[in-house]
Amino acid sequence: MGQDILNALVLPLLFSMGGGVYAYLRFPDRRPRVLVTLILFQLVGACGHVMEPGTALFGLLVLHGLVVFALLLHGLQTPHKDLAPERVRRE
Repeated sequence: MGQDILNALVLPLLFSMGGGVYAYLRFPDRRPRVLVTLILFQLVGACGHVMEPGTALFGLLVLHGLVVFALLLHGLQTPHKDLAPERVRRE
């Protein structure tokens, strides 16, 4: 029965990794929403692993978690221009 949950989650997790990295790099203004979506995919995969644990699904979740963690670190290290606007004195 553990193979069924793996088959159900392989394509969505792989698609979320590929599509998430593409959307993260291509659309910088949408990065927070992309990261939230990737974290939600990680949680769905974790729920599937809790229901039916298996080493293959765990490995896939570790890979997905590393991608999400790398994107989160990149997002924290990138300066946000709109968060700290410059003060302009109007006359």
